[in-house]
Amino acid sequence: MATVTSWRGHTEVVTARRTEPHDVPDIVALFSADREDLFGRIDVPYLLELSNLALTLCNEKNEVLAHAAFLDYPNWNITDQAEWEPFLHKNYPDNKCTPLNTLFVHLLVAKEEYAAGCSQEIVRSAFILLPELQFILLFLPSEEKLGFSHSELDMGHVFERMLPAPGSPMEKGFTLLVCPRHHFHPRLFVRQARMEDYDDLVLIWTPQSEALKETYGEYVLDDLIEREGEENQAAVCEVGGTAVGFMSLCSHVNISLYQEWFDLGPFHGLCKPHPEDILKVPRKPSVPGDNDESNQASEQPEPVSSQDLEQVPGAAAAVQEEEALAVSQPDLPVGDAASTGSQGSAAPLLQAEEGDWQPVYRGASNVFLIRVFCIDEKYETRSLDFLQYAFSVFPDRELCAMLVPPHVPELPLLQSFVRAVPSCTSPLGQELFVFHRAGLLTSFNVRKAVTSDLEGIKTLVDTLSLNDRILDDSKIFTEARREPDGMPVQAFVAEVLDQIVGVAVTRDEMDIEYIRAHYNIEDFIGFDHHQPEEHGHLCHFVLNPVVHHYTKYFLKEILRLGHKSSLYYPVYPEYVEGKLQRPCAHSLTSALHYMAPVRPRRQIVYPLRELGANAPSEQLSADQPKYSLNHTNRRLVLESKVCINTRIVVVGASDVGISFLETLIFWPRLKFNNLTLISTHGLPGRDPQSSKYRRFLINSHCFNDEDYAQMSLCSWVNVVVGKMTGINRRAKYVVVSKEKEVPYDYLVLCTGESYQALAPAGAGVSEVPSHWPQRYSGTVPCNHFTLNDAQDCLEAARWLEENLGSSTGNVIVYGNTADMYTTVEALLSLGVDGSRIHLVQAPLGSEARCLQQLQDAAVQRRVQEALAEAGVAVHPECVLAQWEQDERGRITGAAFGSAAEPLQLQCSAFFSFAYKTLDYEASKAISDAYLVLDGRLVIDAKFHTNDPSIRAAGPLTKFSRRYWRDDVTHSNFNSKEIGSELAASMLSLFDPSPQPSSQPPEGSDRLIPVYTRCKVQGGVLPGGYNYLHISKPGVPTSLDVAHDPCEHGMEFVTGEAAQGNYFRMHLSRYSLMDSITCLCREPLPVSNYVCLFGQHERLLNDLCHRWSAGQITDLYSYFREPWSMAIYHDWFIDLQKELRQILMSEQLCPQVPEQRPEHSASPPSLREPVLRYLRRHRAQLPMYAPTDPYRRPAAGKAGGTGALARMGGQCVKLGSDGGSV
Repeated sequence: MATVTSWRGHTEVVTARRTEPHDVPDIVALFSADREDLFGRIDVPYLLELSNLALTLCNEKNEVLAHAAFLDYPNWNITDQAEWEPFLHKNYPDNKCTPLNTLFVHLLVAKEEYAAGCSQEIVRSAFILLPELQFILLFLPSEEKLGFSHSELDMGHVFERMLPAPGSPMEKGFTLLVCPRHHFHPRLFVRQARMEDYDDLVLIWTPQSEALKETYGEYVLDDLIEREGEENQAAVCEVGGTAVGFMSLCSHVNISLYQEWFDLGPFHGLCKPHPEDILKVPRKPSVPGDNDESNQASEQPEPVSSQDLEQVPGAAAAVQEEEALAVSQPDLPVGDAASTGSQGSAAPLLQAEEGDWQPVYRGASNVFLIRVFCIDEKYETRSLDFLQYAFSVFPDRELCAMLVPPHVPELPLLQSFVRAVPSCTSPLGQELFVFHRAGLLTSFNVRKAVTSDLEGIKTLVDTLSLNDRILDDSKIFTEARREPDGMPVQAFVAEVLDQIVGVAVTRDEMDIEYIRAHYNIEDFIGFDHHQPEEHGHLCHFVLNPVVHHYTKYFLKEILRLGHKSSLYYPVYPEYVEGKLQRPCAHSLTSALHYMAPVRPRRQIVYPLRELGANAPSEQLSADQPKYSLNHTNRRLVLESKVCINTRIVVVGASDVGISFLETLIFWPRLKFNNLTLISTHGLPGRDPQSSKYRRFLINSHCFNDEDYAQMSLCSWVNVVVGKMTGINRRAKYVVVSKEKEVPYDYLVLCTGESYQALAPAGAGVSEVPSHWPQRYSGTVPCNHFTLNDAQDCLEAARWLEENLGSSTGNVIVYGNTADMYTTVEALLSLGVDGSRIHLVQAPLGSEARCLQQLQDAAVQRRVQEALAEAGVAVHPECVLAQWEQDERGRITGAAFGSAAEPLQLQCSAFFSFAYKTLDYEASKAISDAYLVLDGRLVIDAKFHTNDPSIRAAGPLTKFSRRYWRDDVTHSNFNSKEIGSELAASMLSLFDPSPQPSSQPPEGSDRLIPVYTRCKVQGGVLPGGYNYLHISKPGVPTSLDVAHDPCEHGMEFVTGEAAQGNYFRMHLSRYSLMDSITCLCREPLPVSNYVCLFGQHERLLNDLCHRWSAGQITDLYSYFREPWSMAIYHDWFIDLQKELRQILMSEQLCPQVPEQRPEHSASPPSLREPVLRYLRRHRAQLPMYAPTDPYRRPAAGKAGGTGALARMGGQCVKLGSDGGSV
């Protein structure tokens, strides 16, 4: 915050912030008569879209007082944006401007009376935000053209004139004004600290004492100054003779400790090179015939530290950063080629076999440590000035390191450091940041590659995976400028002191319409302001770690030199089917940290046959390999996210846990570097083989393989494979598989419930005993299966394929949930004869929930008939009494007790779905940690346990008894919604941006939160029927009870279960869709039907009226008609919110009714948003005709273009009736 004074003497407290699109009207209002003469005609939205930096000054009332837009090339189109540097040096030879340190003002407007003060403050803010920025330039027409003197411009003496070379054409055409950084933030003078500085420093030290103690531990300022010597140094920076900053340095560093817990390969282990260093894993002799597999393995990006600890590229794609950065050059000695050869090669696979191998460094220490650092906040953007002095006092050290606790906000100084990737089991509780001496060099230059650069590029990428591909693509540019298919390609190199330290390869992005349709890219750019050729595709990006802090400037230069406005980088999943397969060979990129992950969009499942010519183009609907998309553009490239190093550990890869991680990853303003997932089988969706067998279990339809591919969790999350077996709350770590200790700052428990091995009740049991069910505590037989995830299903299927054919026993499926039926169908599809399958139904008891059952009587009857047709024997109401085992421990027979007569069956495989509860190890760990466990883990409405550092969500939990609702748990609600709400509740701990302040209603802390998304169950039932049930959240009841006529609802049923075309849906008393049940032989468009939930029947094309008129005979066909496509669109909910806001505003401020056409039911205020929605999404909704809003709907069958007018009218009627718009 700062204060500006008008020429009238009035003062305003102003705050500088980045400009937002909603500021455009206020900016235009600041335009004066002479602004067009100074800057030309300005399209403000277009300018904002292309600005590298746009700042707005606001007063305390949030009124816009000033605005400035900065770009990385001159205004007035004086020269080509890629050629301005030679142009400037030719016409202004005395300047020191480079693309790294210069920006140009393209617009500067302010409220007239505050113009001088606002100009100074907005330029000062620009220098604060961009530490590398040294010069701000502004081209203005000459005074002759303007007709008045530049001195008359009220800019507060911010700029000074730069004189052109004699005879330059710029002498008469334009005047160049320059504002150097030192006018606002002069370089700090750094010297050795003296005791005389104590009085100055204590003024800074005392206010920051608590933060300094938390960051660096107990230190006494005068001791740090007095104990200077060969190993310890202290420095201060001063302004006007007053010390304003302090840094304590130490050359004695415990290198072996850091080597153990951090990956220091990019920095050669913080040691000087030594001939006896061991930098590569000893390799076994290659086996002839394995060349193909070894080549594929060389592209494996995921190092595995041990057999039971899988650390995928986590901490915000840390491994990807290591691979692309870990390159050394002869003149820039950071790491070496050998140290990085094990990264991005087959070495990670060997490490899994040979244990936790670590390189051995025998050289002397090459690092000194910053022990304590503090500086006055006014000068913290000049913190880097300390490092020049720091390296001068340790001339034999090339590296500077700094340890910071993970929960401490990142200092401006650390933005120039490289974060060393920690082990996710590191007990240090510190983040290590490293800076190389050569990082002080400012001669960072980016240019297009030429043929003579190929040797330097080869040296740079020699140790990286896909190095041949990077080199080949660089050759293509230098030789032909195009790929063999004619695609334009560009290659850029980064230089420091004429040495190549980086290379990037781009091409034109040709799938931009596909990207626009499948990803929420419009959250970041406005497509109307970008030409098709301005979209670029980043293929490769490699940068030496010495200059890692210049990554965003490298990206900025790629955009400028390549005449691009945006870049896209896909991350494809890697699946293992015999050997690695990569759909598209993109090299890993360290630039991923400086790009924004783009959230995928939900897609409409189009009935292409019914739509015919009105279907979307093949380019949009084509089935392409799914990938995670990352993006940057001119506006984002210099906008740094807030780095969050807090260690967040999530236990359980359940739907809740995955949704929680997804929300954090895609949060726009934050970058989480320390996300860790503890999971029994690692990340879901990584193995397509296991996905094929997922049909064993009922599907919640929260996530599928495409969702996992488009999230690319492995790029952002560390994964520890194993089970949580202990929690140490005092030391804050989780014990995994009784071996590994994973430290945390916040622990999130999302393990959910899982099927457990059921202990036999005992011989002679005929009814349910009081202690039933109980967990089997012995060694579970190898042919006893409890299926909880896709990996369990895969292992069971493999066992059956290998063993079932050689045995004659039965396959027993025992339980009381819908998973029994999907498992029976999966067994039948695997070729198991129905006569060998026995479905034994366990008593429902108090443990069974309606949610786990098939809730529709017609579906249940059809399933029973299908089981009988397949020859599957069904045995109702049986209690497992005992099982028999052979000498190998396999179950050979099982005995069941029932009220009718005992049941004895031979057994080859036993599937148990009778006992679903908390995992035993997880439950014991929670109980031993003295977390409140009341059958389940007790939480409050905000997911808190009795430990403020531990949150929990999902079926694992129950609400505290003080809410008086023991029947309501998270298992009654949509798991994806629960996970996103859990993340939202924690984001306030990390997001520094101001949140909308709203006081919750009094007493709301005593109420259980209301969740609104529907619950979904789906699967393939016996007979090959696709089953789907969508229901409202809440305490589940059977359909017959839920749809009782006294509820004043309405039910619709078409088709028959036996014919495979059964569709049942129910409307609530408020005519809102609240449940859908389908049983069909054809695949179901689940995502479409989910969109119907909660919609008013009038919005569903007057469903009730058409049903009463007998126009609907098949609900499947009805919801495939063209009119329904707009409802399935992912942005339809935004249209509903907009219409609702309009209706509410009109009800609050009624106006005189407008004249409208006789046949039009909707006023223009509602018609226009609908038309705008349809025009904007014309590519996805070509079946509508938004250019003809008054066209009457055609008689007969609804759909096509005629649905538009009907849609607008329904919106009005629904809003006025108080229903759902």
